[in-house]
Amino acid sequence: MNRRSLIAALATAPALVALDAALRSSPARAADLYASNTALYSDPSLVEGVDYGRRSRRHLVDDQDPAARAGLVRTTVIAPHGGGIEGGTSELCLAVAGYHPADLGRVPAGGPVHDFWMFEGLRSSNNSALHVTSTHNDDTVARAMCAGSLNVLSLHGCTAAQAGLEAGARAVLVGGLNATFRQYLTEELTAAGIRAVTASGEEEIAGISPDNICNRSLLGKGAQLEMTTELRAAMFADGKNTRAERASNTLPLFWSFVTAARTAIQRLEATQPVL
Repeated sequence: MNRRSLIAALATAPALVALDAALRSSPARAADLYASNTALYSDPSLVEGVDYGRRSRRHLVDDQDPAARAGLVRTTVIAPHGGGIEGGTSELCLAVAGYHPADLGRVPAGGPVHDFWMFEGLRSSNNSALHVTSTHNDDTVARAMCAGSLNVLSLHGCTAAQAGLEAGARAVLVGGLNATFRQYLTEELTAAGIRAVTASGEEEIAGISPDNICNRSLLGKGAQLEMTTELRAAMFADGKNTRAERASNTLPLFWSFVTAARTAIQRLEATQPVL
């Protein structure tokens, strides 16, 4: 059995299979209009660049990095519901990956860059109709990027009610199958003064299905952050929380969140020596 097959086998251990089966049998939070990204892309009524867009970046191989020499990407950051679907997640995806969302220059604090992928709703309204749940994400580029990465961080938005929190809560739910990654994210977000709560309950919020795009990494596990509407709104200047204006109107809370996530990634990568 080769290394990839072994990892895949471990990621589908009996306990996880049983958990996934239970999750599949439970009612969904809300029915998506499209059963997959492929189904959405196949809809002749939708036009890429008008209704939706896709952005991604893979970086040149660093010959000094043992992981790169082994054909591995250490970390990929994704926003499966960016643009007008879950507002603020595109901008956060770019910044956590190391790029300023306003001009794609480097983030103010510097540091490494990470590969990224995002799907964005570009409509003036009704972008929620473009939502495809993360367990059904079959975008070929997204899957390929995640499958070649040791770690995946997926950024999402939710309401306080969906998160099971009190009305108006400014918080982030930390989920996914990578327990170490979850720990580091929780610690760094908390240290930054951001309320971080362990995600539980349904799969879409907790990110605990092996089919979730965040867990389709080389290791079969990743992390998912679900940020409440109120938390994301507080990251941008009043009256500037629109798809066109967010990137140029970030507030200190935005950068505190970004720094916390990037620090957690750095801590995780430091535990993953590739010889």
